[in-house]
This record gives sequence, structure tokens and C-alpha cells, in this order.
Amino acid sequence: MIFLRKTPARILLLTGALAGVAWLASLDYAQKISTNVLDLIPAAERSPELAVVRSLAGEKQARVALFALRVPGDDDDTRDRAAAAFTASLLASGAFAEAEITTDTTSRNALAGQIFAQRLALLLPGWLAENESHDTAALAEKTAADLERFMSKPEALAFAELLPHDPLLLLPTLVEKVQSLDTTSTVTASPAAAATAAASASTATAAPGDTATPGDTAASTSASTAASASSTASTAAATDTAAPGDTALIWTLTRENPLAEAGQKPVFAAVAAALSAAQKIAPDATLRWTAISLFAAESKQSIMRELTLGTLLTLIAVLGLAVICLPRIAGTLNLAPVIFGALLGACAAVTLCFGRVHVLVFVLGLMLAGVSIDYGFYLYLQPRKIPGEPYAAKVRRLLKPLLGSALTTVLGFSLLLFSDLPLIRQLGVFVSAGLLCALVTAVLWFAQIKNPFMQARAFVSAQPRPGAASRRAAIAILALGALIALAGPWRLHWRDSTQELQPRLPRLAQDAADLRAFFGDTPARTIYLTRGETIADARASLEKFTAWHNEKFPAAATASLGYAIPLRADHDALPARLEKLRDFPDALRAALDRHGFNAGEFEPFFTVWKNFTPPANYDATIASLAASLRGQTALLMSTTPGASFLITAADHPASAAEPPAALATASLNQLESLNKLFARYRISALRLSAIGLALVGLGMWLIYGVKRGTLIFTTPVGSCLFAFGLLGICGVTLNLFHLLGAFLGVCLSHNYAIFTAENDARKEQPPPSIRLSALSTAASFGVLACSSIPVVSALGVTVALIVLSALATVELKRIARPPAPPDSPNIPPTFRRRVFDL
Repeated sequence: MIFLRKTPARILLLTGALAGVAWLASLDYAQKISTNVLDLIPAAERSPELAVVRSLAGEKQARVALFALRVPGDDDDTRDRAAAAFTASLLASGAFAEAEITTDTTSRNALAGQIFAQRLALLLPGWLAENESHDTAALAEKTAADLERFMSKPEALAFAELLPHDPLLLLPTLVEKVQSLDTTSTVTASPAAAATAAASASTATAAPGDTATPGDTAASTSASTAASASSTASTAAATDTAAPGDTALIWTLTRENPLAEAGQKPVFAAVAAALSAAQKIAPDATLRWTAISLFAAESKQSIMRELTLGTLLTLIAVLGLAVICLPRIAGTLNLAPVIFGALLGACAAVTLCFGRVHVLVFVLGLMLAGVSIDYGFYLYLQPRKIPGEPYAAKVRRLLKPLLGSALTTVLGFSLLLFSDLPLIRQLGVFVSAGLLCALVTAVLWFAQIKNPFMQARAFVSAQPRPGAASRRAAIAILALGALIALAGPWRLHWRDSTQELQPRLPRLAQDAADLRAFFGDTPARTIYLTRGETIADARASLEKFTAWHNEKFPAAATASLGYAIPLRADHDALPARLEKLRDFPDALRAALDRHGFNAGEFEPFFTVWKNFTPPANYDATIASLAASLRGQTALLMSTTPGASFLITAADHPASAAEPPAALATASLNQLESLNKLFARYRISALRLSAIGLALVGLGMWLIYGVKRGTLIFTTPVGSCLFAFGLLGICGVTLNLFHLLGAFLGVCLSHNYAIFTAENDARKEQPPPSIRLSALSTAASFGVLACSSIPVVSALGVTVALIVLSALATVELKRIARPPAPPDSPNIPPTFRRRVFDL
């Protein structure tokens, strides 16, 4: 082995180190490293609703920021001026594209005006479809009768000036569909608000072909009044979560993606400047606000702090353990290159293999410090077989267990490359490359040392005194562990949550919950997203979803801007249906007179009907509606090809009854959707882990034979079951990363079982490297167990438990084993070995 000589080994080490450092130094870390939780989801995720959620994250929905500016006291004028100064400062900063105080109804009025202007193009197709069974005379009679009944209702007074423009009751019917939902809430938290406002037709823009009349202004004012009247009851019911009276609510939209640096620092600076502007008017003004950019920035800082502190603590824990257990500090430092070589190789490999790497990979990768040092311990603390044994001979002697422990772990983790989840694939490359680099670094590094052996302190190699009492105690402990391993896992509960992928930020989370409640987002309301390749597809799915929802929740009202959009089939059938109703105006005049109305008062409607030309292009009709969406109302729908959607608000709490997949609708709870996805990935990871363990077990059979390989394999598997059993008894809810930790723990604990089996086969005392390796691994994962990121903590706890359980198992099995029978010519050696094995 020429590479085990000093000079070749040094050249190889330096070449590899320089190549790794050069590669890492050339990277653009802002582009290479991601902190975005959506990067944990495959870009080609098969779940359509989650593909829409991913697209929403890069659009307006992700750029919304909510503000609550509190100005104590009863001076409404000062509060309004402070809120106006705050809003103006935000817009002047350039970091915000839009900002409006929630009492400003400009955006909702613009939407409502567009619906009023297009009322025949948008609402008439559906009305004609509902009444298709009536001929002209019957339809005119029904229309007049419906109008007469409507006039007897109290809310008709609010629509009095609108009805001459709309005797068909198109707009009042739309308002009625959404009247039970709070119209004062913003669409940020409740899209129903803008849908109701849209139904109110609160401006007087004339549609193409319409003849504007002086009564249009009065009609629009009447419509606004009607919308307010229809929502009085629900508004009063919503006061429990309303903002305090001395607080102004401000809805804003930032210009840049909140997950990018450009969407964070400039925004924070603009908010600080805006608060200063408000405080010039109201010195005691205070601010609470929430935005994705706040969470992203704080999460990034928390992760970087944890990465820095975790790396330092891991190195201190691992090297500190070595200092305690080894007699010379200078000799202990010979283990550091093994750790650094593993981390360098792992970082270089994962950044080379993936265009973008999530920062969680590096946080989880801290455990390599404790895992990689194993190979240093095995080589450094293994005594010479004979005095003067050359280093190359020592490596050849240990090569089988070294390769067995390394390759079985690498083999298992290489299967993670087939996972659907990018994080698991990246972690598989990180761990596999790190372990291989650790092994190579350890072999080459100790080839340069004059005396590549260090004797551990005596207490590290100490063995308990054999005796009947100690054997009984060891057997009892093993039996208790077996009982926990068999019974405990049945008590396990699993739940995956994407909230556990980020550090806990309780203050920001509480502010976000309070502000969302101020803006109308309460547990009593459920938001649904109906998607489609085109807006026509989304509208067709909304029709089916509404029917399903009315059946499942008959007492719960719904509101959606989609109700103002016709079905494609009804739109296309409009010209033919109007052709059949050529005499409808005359028939309606006569019917109105019969029911006591003055048909002349409805001349604005008849003028619009006469001049109305059915739009030929469905997409253009809807596009003109979408173009009117400004501010908060812009979140109600999307006409983007391939990612079109409509938002629906339902007046009931979130329910376990999810719409069938055929309805292309899902409750718009982004985290819950992602949680379901991660639960699905857990099943996928479980299958990969099972295949990986089968391959590891097969590897043990190939290297050590079926009998010895099975005995070696039972130690890590039993330790894994014990860890899961203990977690189940303690009532811990497990997730994907507990499963990933279990797989990693099983692969790592093979090392201890393999080296113990090697020493038992040679009837030698176990080397101290086994204990030191297990303790250093447990120490590094113990640091991860203290992480503020729940999934990192879950992985750390799981691996630490399995590793310590495996160490305890090999120690207790040695104590529980009966003493070897004395040599006797009457006892065949084969029989003695079998008894010893048992």
C-alpha cells in the first residue's frame, strides 16, 4: 500500500483539502444556500394543490404585510393623519408597491364598479341558464313576480335606486349569496369581504354599449348601502376579534419576494422610517406588524446562530470527550483532521451535486463531527498486535471491520438519493460523502504520524467484575429493554408538521395570529382554493364544489368572486338564448304593469338591454374583471394559465371533511397541505429505510456469514426498537425526522456491533475505541437534541437514544454471557465455541 507511506499520504491529503477549499471558496452562498421551507418540496411535486401553493409563495400572497398602528386616545383625526403619514412613507420608500388603510374602500369600490358595468356580461348568462325552461312570456311574468316579492322585504329599501337598472335582481341575488359574511374584513384574511363588496356595485361606470344616466350615481350609492345593511349582523358578531378602537389597520404589498434579501432589509428600513413619520404626528404611536419577510429573516438569523453555536459546541463536546479519555492533549488533536476532513468533503460533495442546498442539511450535518471521529478512534486506539507492527499491517488487519462499518452505512444512505424529498436526498449525499472522507482522511492522516497509537486512560477500558449477580442484573436489564422494544412501539403516534422545520418564534407567531384576527381571519372561517388550468376550468370546479359544500354544510354560507363569473357553457350559450328572448323587453314591460309597477321607471335597464352585445371572447371578459382588481381584491382570483384559481370563504370552522379530489378544491391552509405532503413522504422514507436496512443486513451476511451477520444485525435493530418503544411510552409524537434518525442510528450502531463481534471472535477485550465512538456520537447528537428547530431536535434525540442503547446492549451482552467452559480434551472445541456464542 504505497499510499500509506508518509509522503504519498500527505500529497493525497493536501490535494483533496485544497480542491475542497477551492470549490467552497468559489461558491455564491446567497444563491447556493436556501432557507426557504418550500425548497424542501420537489419542484415537480405531483400534488396539484401544492403546486398552486408553491406558485402562490412567489406571487402577491407572499408579499402581503399587515400593520396595526395604535394611537392611544379618542382623537380620531390624529389617528387618521398618523395612519396616512405611515402609509405615505411606506409608498415613498420604494419597498412597498401598495398600501391602504382598511377603512379605505377604493379597491373594493373599483371591483364593485367593474361588476356593475359588466353586470349583463357576467351575471346574465347564469340567470338565463337558471330560467331556460321558461318561454318569453313566462320568464317576464316570473321576473315581475320575483321583483314584487323582493320589494316586500326590508332590505329592498337599500336597493331602491338600483332596481331601475336591475329588475332582474342580478346584483341583489349576488349580494344575498354572501350577505352572512363580514364585509368589513379585508380580503387578506377573508376574501369574502371583497366578494360582498363586489356584489354591492358601488360605482357607476357604464359598460360598453350602456347609456350612462344621471341615476347611475344614485344606483351605485344605493348598492353600497345595501351591502352594508346585509352584513350588519355578521359585523356585530365579529367584534370579538376586531382591532381595538384606537388602532388603524393597514394592508400593504411589498415589491420584492420576502424570502429574498431585497424583500427584507429594505422593507424593515421602510417600516422604521414610516413609524417615525407617524410618531411625528402622534408621538405615542406604537406598531405591530407581521409579514413573511419577518419570519424569514428571524428564522435565517436563528438558524445561522444555531449553526455557528452548534458547530462550536459539537467540536467542544467531541474533542472534550477525547481530552478526558486520552492521556495527552497534543495526541488528542490528531483526531481533529478526521473531523475537518469529513465536514469538508461532505460540504463539497453536497454543494457539487445539488444546485441549491437547504441550510437544514448543514445543521443536521453537525452530527458528522461525532460520527466521523469513530474512524480516528478505531485506528488511533487500536493497539499493535505485535511489538513493532507496521502501520500498513495494522490497517490491513482492521480493513475488514472498517470497510464493513463504513460501506454498510454508505450503502444504506445511498438509497436516500431515491427519495422524493430534496432534503433527504441532500442529507444522503452529505452523510455518505462525509463518512467516506472521514475514513480516507483517518487512514491517510495516521500514516504520517510516527507513533499512530495512543493508550486510553484506564477507566475507559475498565470492565465489570464477572459474577452471577452481575450476570443476573444484566439479563434483567436486557429483558426489560426487550419488553419496552416489543410493547412500546404500539403506543407511537405520528404527525408531520412543516412548522417544525423552522425555529420556534413564539413572539412573531403570536403577533401574526393577533393581526390575522384583526383582519378577519378567525377559526370560525375556512378559506378554500379552487384551481384550474384556466379560469374557465376553475369556475366549473367551483360550481361542483359549491354543490358539495351546500350538501355537507347546509347552514354555512359561502362567498366567492367566482359567483360573479359565468360558466363557460352559459357564456357561450348567451347569444342563442338572447335570440330566443327578442320580445322579452315588451313582455317584461307588460308584466311589470300587471304587478303594479310603472314600467317607465325601468327605462335605464331597457336601454342597456337594447344596446347590449354579448361578448364573443370569454377570456377577455374575465380578463377585464381581473384587471380591475387592485390592492386587497387582487388576491381573490388568478387567471394565470396553468395556475388559475378562485378563493372561497366559508362561514364554518375548518373541518375534517375535505372536498373530493375531483372538485380540484382544497382548504387554503398552506401548512396543513404541506403537513399532509410530509406525511406522504414519511411513508416513502419508510419504504426506502426498509430497503436500506435489508441491504445492510444482506451486507452483513455477505461479509460475516448468515449466523454472525444476523447476530451483528440484531444489536442495532433491537436498539432502534427500544428507542421507539421508549418514545412511545413517554407519549412523544413522532415525525419524518424521527424515522430518518432511526435509520441513521441503525446504520451507525452497526459499527459497535461489528467491532465487538471482531474482538469476540479473537477472544480479545473490546478496545476503548468502541465506547469512545459511541459516546462521541451520542455527544454530537445530544447537541442536536437541544436545537430550537423541532425536527433537528427529533433527529438528535432519536440517534442519541439508539447509539447509547446499542452501546449498552453490547456491554450488557458481554456481562450476561456465561463464562467460557474450561478447556478439556473431552469437550470438542466446536461445542465450546457454540456455548460461548450463546
